[in-house]
Amino acid sequence: MEDEHKEPENQNLNTPQDSTDETSENLEFQSRIPLEELRDNVAALKAELAKVIVGQHEFIELLIVALLSDGHVLIEGVPGIAKTVTAKLFAKTLSTGFSRIQFTPDLMPSDVLGTSVLNMKTSDFEFKHGPIFSNIVLIDEINRAPAKTQAALFEVMEERQITIDGHRYDLEKPFMVLATQNPIEQEGTYALPEAQLDRFLFKIKVNYPDLEDEIEILKSQNERTGTQAEAINSVLSPEKLQEYREQTRKILVEEKILNYIASITVKSRTHPHLYLGGSPRASLSIMNAAKAFAAIAGRDFVTPEDVKRSVTPVMRHRVILSPEREMEGMTPETVIDMLVQSVEVPR
Repeated sequence: MEDEHKEPENQNLNTPQDSTDETSENLEFQSRIPLEELRDNVAALKAELAKVIVGQHEFIELLIVALLSDGHVLIEGVPGIAKTVTAKLFAKTLSTGFSRIQFTPDLMPSDVLGTSVLNMKTSDFEFKHGPIFSNIVLIDEINRAPAKTQAALFEVMEERQITIDGHRYDLEKPFMVLATQNPIEQEGTYALPEAQLDRFLFKIKVNYPDLEDEIEILKSQNERTGTQAEAINSVLSPEKLQEYREQTRKILVEEKILNYIASITVKSRTHPHLYLGGSPRASLSIMNAAKAFAAIAGRDFVTPEDVKRSVTPVMRHRVILSPEREMEGMTPETVIDMLVQSVEVPR
């Protein structure tokens, strides 16, 4: 009798276990988006840049996230810390067009966008494309040019098109602006207006390397025989990049994560330390960046950690401190950290 009683007991014990194993197998099998190739190519891109760029891991990862999110990047840092070099080499890892524009106080909008020139043979005006007609555009010292030249970037950065003399010219995909600026030397510069700043997905602050990285920089430079650009190979084609962007857009964002993002942005508008909070574009930027962070990690869903990693680079150039807090020496990053900590993390 005891043996007969034990047999169904064992069957009951085995039933949920088999069910659990089957469920876990299904969970492992059901990956909505194949992200292995994307993750491998991102690792290869980082490895290429590591041949020349020492350290700056966060800087490079944010550039890749912006690339997958189809966003522009503002890079801020003191001279001599490889802002421009990193941006140039990053562009070289992509099999796309590249142009560099040095912004100066006498630069005109037509020097960036292009202008119509009279063709003496046909007696017609022909549009000559400016350097902005490229895929990856590096704008060095963007705050050196006057407001009218900065304003020439408004349409092209948002719409990926240019309208001149009543004609619309669409830019080829991908199109990404990498702009640098120096936060120290402000003489002869023109501060970017809020509308211009809002068009950048990220503002990345690049700091000095530590002692170990500084030594490694000296060693690598001392041992290098060719130029820096010769050491970098192309990793991504425009077609592959477009495919990876499509995959990134399909990353799952649960409703509780969307509520989390919206709560952070909305709370920034009423925060006592802030004069100006984040716009709905900031919420969209956080969501898109979080999707890219998830894709790089090989996940097809966004976690609260992805959101947290996105908030500071997305918000730091969009919020304005209240005059009192600015006089006290408080930074936007400090207030953003306070803001994130005050919002409950979804479980």
